[in-house]
Amino acid sequence: MTVRAIRGAISLDVDERSHLHERTRELVAALMEQNSLTTDDVISAIFTVTPDIVSDFPAAAAREMGFGAVPLMCAQEIPVPGALPRIVRVMMHAEMNVPRDAVVHVYLRDAVALRRDLAQ
Repeated sequence: MTVRAIRGAISLDVDERSHLHERTRELVAALMEQNSLTTDDVISAIFTVTPDIVSDFPAAAAREMGFGAVPLMCAQEIPVPGALPRIVRVMMHAEMNVPRDAVVHVYLRDAVALRRDLAQ
């Protein structure tokens, strides 16, 4: 198996815990589905949020999805002027038997604007 990094991001409408969890689950589920992964394939994940998200940790939502044994970390993005607000990003490391250019990166909702070249 080869270790691959999978990127993704999603926007929030509001900074509320339940909404953050809902959107984080949407993002993680899409990454898992589009890359045909199970939690056993995932080595670790690093979540980042823009400075305007303070309601909870995205990793809490991932743990609710069965990622309790996967090392998860959260951090804050640097506050770049003019950056999109209320964005959750993730970089997931997983064991995958695909070439690097076959990894499916997932950008959802307003986060599509971050990487139109990778968004589907």
